[in-house]
Amino acid sequence: FIAFLDVAPLVKGHVLVVPKTEIDKIFDLPDEYLAAMLTFAKPIAKAIEKAIDCNRCGISVIGLEVPHAHMHLVPINSADDLNFTRAKLSVPREEMELIMQTIVEAL
Repeated sequence: FIAFLDVAPLVKGHVLVVPKTEIDKIFDLPDEYLAAMLTFAKPIAKAIEKAIDCNRCGISVIGLEVPHAHMHLVPINSADDLNFTRAKLSVPREEMELIMQTIVEAL
């Protein structure tokens, strides 16, 4: 698996978790691989909660924009923070790097 900041985040600290196995739909992943994906995501979600000012880290699987299984880890303070229909943020590269570093240090 790989995790990285979303380039068009809903909120600052929005991370994507992607399996290295190319598969379109998340529920087409074998059960043990899907469980391993959640296990991989858990410490990242905990690090997001430490690094970003939020009430919790939400998780979402949409699967419509990209034909590759992935999950979103989103720092949330309200349900609206997980609203995928609203405008995405444009975060400068330097700030993205700082956010990434802060999350990595919280791991």
